[in-house]
Amino acid sequence: MKILITGATGLIGTQLTKYCLEGGIHVNYLTTSKNKIEDLPNYKGFYWNPETGEIDVNAFTNVIAIVNLVGATISKKWTKNYKKTILESRTQTANLLFNTLKDIDHTILHFISASGVSIYPSDTSKLYTEENTEVSRSFLGEVVLAWEAAADQFETLGMRVAKIRTGVVFAKEEGAFQKIKDPIEKGMGAPLASGDQWISWIHLQDIAGIYIHVLKNGLEGVYNAVAPNPVTNKNLTFKIASALGKNIWLPNVPAWVLKLVLGERASLVLESQMVSCKKIETTGYKFMFVNVNYAIKKLT
Repeated sequence: MKILITGATGLIGTQLTKYCLEGGIHVNYLTTSKNKIEDLPNYKGFYWNPETGEIDVNAFTNVIAIVNLVGATISKKWTKNYKKTILESRTQTANLLFNTLKDIDHTILHFISASGVSIYPSDTSKLYTEENTEVSRSFLGEVVLAWEAAADQFETLGMRVAKIRTGVVFAKEEGAFQKIKDPIEKGMGAPLASGDQWISWIHLQDIAGIYIHVLKNGLEGVYNAVAPNPVTNKNLTFKIASALGKNIWLPNVPAWVLKLVLGERASLVLESQMVSCKKIETTGYKFMFVNVNYAIKKLT
């Protein structure tokens, strides 16, 4: 089996590539950096530039599935221009793949796209499933809506399309968990706002595992990629502090302070999405990290 991955050198892409190669799946990947192109028997890079519409069509040779992970980070300052980058890095890239494939012969049967749980409106009491049709009116809600629409167009090419609505990814190397852990480790941690906002998290190994599961089983449709047990911001803060042997002595950081410092980007820590993973579990996926306590233990 050979697949094509976009965003293969990112956090999730790196872990997914590792699992693929360990499992005998050959990987082609697209990169905008020519110095990142490798040419190994089971791991080959190809150049593309979504801004100019350039793409090496040899990347599609003998490929049966595309895993589309590319997207600019949402952790940088949200200027007007950078918000445009966040959106276009997800939609423009998918459009380039689509417009290229519709005009050439290829062997691709499956398009698996990253997505996000930020499509769901912020709510501290509602449990969201994939059946929910209400869309958040936030910036990220609009981004995810456009992202999924860009993926859906591949159905017109006769492909199965899967959209993986990803929660907050916890990893040891980088990402959200480290940003939460660092101030706690320095004795400066505190819950944010009320602390009641839900974090639907997932361990890096599980999000990569879900992509492999969706790929191998030919799944299509929308799937929430979150661990079975979400956690509130307050509980997570205290659990991490306990694991590190630290005390939480500072008061909660007021929402207005977060908005003053982060601007619109404060929504990343203020919004609440409690999301169900039952649908992916019913397809047979078994989570490696079910409980946040176990994840914290492995990540600290």
